[in-house]
Amino acid sequence: MARTTNRRPVLKINLATDAEPRRRPDELAAEEPLEIRLRQAALAVTMRTPGQDIDLAMGFLLTEGIIRTASDVITAQLCAGTDTPNTYNVVDVVLGADVPPPVVDPSRNFYTTSSCGVCGKASIDAVRTRSQFDIAADACTVPARVLAELPGRLRAAQRTFDRTGGLHAAGLFTAEGELLALREDVGRHNAVDKVIGWALREGRLPLAGHVLLVSGRASFELTQKAWMAGIPLLAAVSAPSTLAAELADEAGMTLVGFLRGPSMNVYAGTQRVIV
Repeated sequence: MARTTNRRPVLKINLATDAEPRRRPDELAAEEPLEIRLRQAALAVTMRTPGQDIDLAMGFLLTEGIIRTASDVITAQLCAGTDTPNTYNVVDVVLGADVPPPVVDPSRNFYTTSSCGVCGKASIDAVRTRSQFDIAADACTVPARVLAELPGRLRAAQRTFDRTGGLHAAGLFTAEGELLALREDVGRHNAVDKVIGWALREGRLPLAGHVLLVSGRASFELTQKAWMAGIPLLAAVSAPSTLAAELADEAGMTLVGFLRGPSMNVYAGTQRVIV
């Protein structure tokens, strides 16, 4: 089983007390590279927290527009790679014969860090991918009081965050506020891909009538990923970016930011939030 945390000795210093500095073990969120391959050819490397790696790879392929359904994938398996000892940091995917291979653009870098998924790509135009789902036609509504309860439910389910304080989370909820899936990762984009990959493998796409909540900010990339999965409402406990708001408008998505307690800002798609 993948280890999501590792223990490391630290020197604990507290200037607010007279206590002497002391050495103690501390638990850190694990961060390791994951290479995604198509028929053993490298496609992408992302820095992630180990666990749910098949879901991560499937979600990545869907949100990048490489696949459209789970049936586009013949096999997806975790491989040992070439490290010694084996770290199982490689997922090898075989696509169906009728699935067009991705066009490799030399200006587009598929290496992603844990802090940003699209930093290495040449331009916003290179990553703007049209979704197969018309979320503008999704007439679902969510009461503001339900949205206000979601951050608390997400936080209560973050078991690894409790031990490390160093992970982002993404949670998929129904419009009634039921938590269906939660994933934690050092990369917010990885956490979202893991949720979407799970939904893809469970045959739940498009995710009409659902809410995606992220523990940090709402970026352009997270908005795009939600659109690619057919999610009509994206909420974040922190701020959205201008591009995220513009893309939400373009997609017909509801975008909620600064979702903290009873307060929230609705930046796009206000018709879905019922007060």
